[in-house]
Amino acid sequence: MQKILSITILLSLALSLSALAFRDGEKLVFDVRYGLVSAAEATLEVKSDVYRGREVWHLSTKARTYPFFDVFFRVRDTVESWWDKESLLPHKFAKNLQEGTYRQHRIHHFDHNQKSTTYQKWSFKDKRFNSEQLEIPITTQDVLSAFYHVRNQELKPGKRLTMSITSDGRSLSTDIVVHRREKVKSIFGTIQCLVIEPKLKGEGVFKQSGKITIWITDDAFKIPVKLESAVTFGSFVATLKTAENVPYIIK
Repeated sequence: MQKILSITILLSLALSLSALAFRDGEKLVFDVRYGLVSAAEATLEVKSDVYRGREVWHLSTKARTYPFFDVFFRVRDTVESWWDKESLLPHKFAKNLQEGTYRQHRIHHFDHNQKSTTYQKWSFKDKRFNSEQLEIPITTQDVLSAFYHVRNQELKPGKRLTMSITSDGRSLSTDIVVHRREKVKSIFGTIQCLVIEPKLKGEGVFKQSGKITIWITDDAFKIPVKLESAVTFGSFVATLKTAENVPYIIK
């Protein structure tokens, strides 16, 4: 009886881990507007990869201002995560930000068995990494993997998820609040969405300095179609303009 129960638990866990909200090769491209101006393009992409012999999801996001906007505020941001396919925990997280005169290059190497991370912070003055060993909660995510982790959860208005997110040399308990349902015009037509808000206590994917709101499809896929956020240079709205390997037809 005990063995049957254990097998049932393992099968349930395996099924829950395989029921991912995204497809291999999913690529989402957003038009980023600053006020009334179309200022930049941002992408979210997920692909199968191998990291130190482990099968992983290589998650990445890139943001790049258009040439005409570079004169006012040049952005070249790249953020990556190597997320284990089996445990759905990150092995490595790398963030390289160039926003105006601001520069940041930081890396986390995770060892979940030892509940630790090696945090590397690049010194542009000394031209080298400064490293330190830090303790982490065993189930911690990074900023990017946390978003894909949320997409795998059952969400409904009023629900609040709490998770540990490790970034920039510290682990913080972070809440993700599901506010309401709302219909949004998108490249898939008018679609029902959930409006969620990550209550980040540190810097996010960009050098975020304020509230961030995300509209995701209210279904099993939870595809982000719109995002509003405050950053160092003001506020922006990102709207999904193209998508690859998604279960929707672009209209």
